[in-house]
Amino acid sequence: MFRELVEDISTGSDSDYSNSWISWFLSSKGNEYFCEVEEDYILDRFNLTGLNTEVQNYSHALDIITDNLDDDIQDEYRGTLDVQARLLYGLIHARWIVTSRGLAKMLEKYKKADFGRCPRVLCQSQPLLPVGLTDIPYEKSVKLYCGRCEDIYSPKSSRHGSIDGAYFGTSFPHLLFLVYPNLIPPKSGPVDFTPAVRTGADAETNRRSRRAREEQEPLEAPVGADFSTASAAMKAERYRPRIFGFQVNEIAKLQRWQEAVRDRQVARLEELEEGI
Repeated sequence: MFRELVEDISTGSDSDYSNSWISWFLSSKGNEYFCEVEEDYILDRFNLTGLNTEVQNYSHALDIITDNLDDDIQDEYRGTLDVQARLLYGLIHARWIVTSRGLAKMLEKYKKADFGRCPRVLCQSQPLLPVGLTDIPYEKSVKLYCGRCEDIYSPKSSRHGSIDGAYFGTSFPHLLFLVYPNLIPPKSGPVDFTPAVRTGADAETNRRSRRAREEQEPLEAPVGADFSTASAAMKAERYRPRIFGFQVNEIAKLQRWQEAVRDRQVARLEELEEGI
């Protein structure tokens, strides 16, 4: 279903590419999340290793992207090639944005909030970053990651919501914050892109205050005879940031502590429910 939706949106009747295929693609509605991949990166075949097995008509699709397609190609065949060219560019894009030059380009878009802002009220309009839930194309659409609440959201626009998440990959936003640690947003206060110097003592103080708030949160009484707050809490899913498949160290430690607090709260809920 998702694959058919992507292909329907990818197929257009506009065959008049203004300056180059890439500039036409980036200027098309719905492609605002993408940045320009530099031509020398695309022309270096080492950077495209393995993509020939994921894209049909790989050579012709690459010729379209680099504006080297033979004019003798029939128009009917060109429509199919255009879909494959979009897929190929998206997969190249996922590799490009985790390079130093690609991160720099996406950083500029992030600072301008080109990807939108977090809908959570307490995040105070924190800019978002695109992220994929899988690196395999045609499986999941792109989501938007908030560095403040560390959760993901669906894009507001249906055009953006139909973009394949594999075109951004699972590692990009977390690698960006790893390379630019001064951009890691605080958990409270206004959004600010100015570098912040954080000491180990400040981080420890924040952890202690956060732990105290968690432990002091009151428990609400269960609603309804058949409703189990404990079971609902255990079923709650959470997003786990990863870089190349490995969970981010600091976030992993924080999540282990949060889950330990949740387990203690669930145990208390179960005791309360048994006593009712």
